[in-house]
Amino acid sequence: TECVSGCVCPEGLFDDGRGGCVEHKDCPCIHNNEWYSSGDKIKVDCNTCTCQKGIWECTDDVCYGTCMIYGSGHYNTFDGKFYDFDGSCEYVATQDFCGDKNSSGSFSIITENVPCGTTGVTCSKAIKMFLGKTELKLENKEYKEIQRDVGDDVQYWNRTVGLYLVIEASNGLMLIWDKKTSIFIKLSPNYKGKVCGLCGNFDDKANNDFTTRSGLQDSNALNFGNSWKQSPMCPDVTEEIKPCDLKPHRKSWAERECSIIQSEVFKICHSKVDPLPYYEACVHDACSCDSGGDCECFCSAVAAYAQECLKAEACVFWRTPDIC
Repeated sequence: TECVSGCVCPEGLFDDGRGGCVEHKDCPCIHNNEWYSSGDKIKVDCNTCTCQKGIWECTDDVCYGTCMIYGSGHYNTFDGKFYDFDGSCEYVATQDFCGDKNSSGSFSIITENVPCGTTGVTCSKAIKMFLGKTELKLENKEYKEIQRDVGDDVQYWNRTVGLYLVIEASNGLMLIWDKKTSIFIKLSPNYKGKVCGLCGNFDDKANNDFTTRSGLQDSNALNFGNSWKQSPMCPDVTEEIKPCDLKPHRKSWAERECSIIQSEVFKICHSKVDPLPYYEACVHDACSCDSGGDCECFCSAVAAYAQECLKAEACVFWRTPDIC
């Protein structure tokens, strides 16, 4: 449309975006602002994408969904919506009892959130997992099993992997707990669009994840979160807490510590998983945990980013004798 001074490629060759000219078959592809050469493969969730003539060709496998709840009230839904909600009560994290008359449902996961620190933010202290007629309660680094009278038999297995307790059930549900404030819930693809709760509805669309208990869509995280509380006796959350404004003297320490997420240590991951929401969540947590457990809050926040990096196949070795 206009003349631009500088070099152009000769007939039959294409500008490769890096200052060179290539044949069409060698055109590179771009993903998250990084260039990849023709033939390069990347992993997106459980699918592999190959760069061919400037276009990504991806496999079409249906992937497990993961919902993450960590630190002081951070949620990342099955469909990848990131939000904060600080309620002090028991809340439905996810369940398949969702109002459809024909579905009886087979599981429900409840998170009990309690204040951590003096600013009013909350952390997940205990988790209740209902599998058919079995109830598992995860608290104080261990879990108890309670058998109830109603419900089906759902088999489950548990194992310890590194820092994490993993509970896997025969119905396609897996829960990974760091025995502190982080839980990861994995669901098989059969549950797509059939679950509800703070983890969203797992239908591959993040824009409708704020569906309240009554089935209405909301744009406000507080209204949405309040609708999923287990007991009507708990107070509603009315405002978003900004702990760094309440504890300004902790802010510079928090920013300095959390800068590791945006540093060279995680550089390999930055193009695969956007570090900004994890950095902001880390600063929020480092400001808020002011009654002991400062390091635990900071470490959980960095570990949450490291975990997402791992899912994107970026292995980062960030723990040192000085850090976590």
